[in-house]
Amino acid sequence: MFHKEGTPSILLAIAFTATALLLSDYFIIDNFWLTKSIQVIAFLLLITVLQFFRNPKRTVEINENHIIAPVDGKVVVIEEVYESEYFKDKRIQVSIFMSPINVHVTRYGLSGLVKFSKYHPGKFLVAWHPKASEENERTTVVIENKTFGAILYRQIAGALARRIVNYAQEGMQVVQGTDAGFIKFGSRVDVFLPLGTPINVVLNQKAIGGKTIIAIKS
Repeated sequence: MFHKEGTPSILLAIAFTATALLLSDYFIIDNFWLTKSIQVIAFLLLITVLQFFRNPKRTVEINENHIIAPVDGKVVVIEEVYESEYFKDKRIQVSIFMSPINVHVTRYGLSGLVKFSKYHPGKFLVAWHPKASEENERTTVVIENKTFGAILYRQIAGALARRIVNYAQEGMQVVQGTDAGFIKFGSRVDVFLPLGTPINVVLNQKAIGGKTIIAIKS
């Protein structure tokens, strides 16, 4: 199953692969290894695009006392920081870095009302850069939840990412685990939680979007 945001890229990759196969056979008839090399590269490109836009179906157990990982990737930050855009106070930041081989679907980490949703154009620093959260192209979304209060998450473009897709709009009621957007080709998601929130992950842990519980309210 593939994400709808990948349709143009997948169609383009299929067209490129088909063209490469046909032209390599037609124009490079006498050079077997060159022909096969071109064909293999074309197939590898197609496989890379297909795996990047995969959208595995996951059954999410909705729990108002849990915040689940919004994306697949590795937990790279767990620290107390000053959140300057919306809350303008100190929060616990949990960041998940997605490599190009991770699933890049963004899911809602909790259910609630979208209070804030804003897109920011910006730079394309590597996603793990300390300033990426404030200087890169990004979207900021705040969800008001009856258990945790207001939770902010931020989709951040990386060095390769050139398009962030965000489905959250102010006034929407969203459901934990459902599709919140997509980030194309490498990125990071930051989650900002109230101080004192019990964190359920550790640094360098592998997170699975819609499955891994990153915070628990007892």
